[in-house]
Amino acid sequence: MGKGVSGKTHTRQQCNHYANQHNPNNSAHRATVNNRSNQMNPNNSAYHSSRNNGK
Repeated sequence: MGKGVSGKTHTRQQCNHYANQHNPNNSAHRATVNNRSNQMNPNNSAYHSSRNNGK
């Protein structure tokens, strides 16, 4: 199966949200990428809060 969402199974709002998160020119996309990189960086506080230890 392909990636993405279908207008047959999702609302317009859900489709727009998915598209925004995958468009590199959209602030939602940049926020998603920044959050992921912060969670993967041991020098960032988000790294520890995203782990079970919660330090």
